[in-house]
Amino acid sequence: MSGIVTIVKIVAVFAATTLLGNMFLDEVKKSNIRKEPWYRPYLSLPGIIIIAATFFLPILIWIIK
Repeated sequence: MSGIVTIVKIVAVFAATTLLGNMFLDEVKKSNIRKEPWYRPYLSLPGIIIIAATFFLPILIWIIK
């Protein structure tokens, strides 16, 4: 039973990251069409979430341990 719960958690994380990645890619495409600066997609909501996960999640894990 615990194996099924673990698999469901893994699938949920993969689904969330896929959705977030697609949202960010859409922002990049919109930014390229509008001829905006390269950093503009990083200032959108998906970009901020990706940056926060990249920098703050490892720090949070380090503090907890």
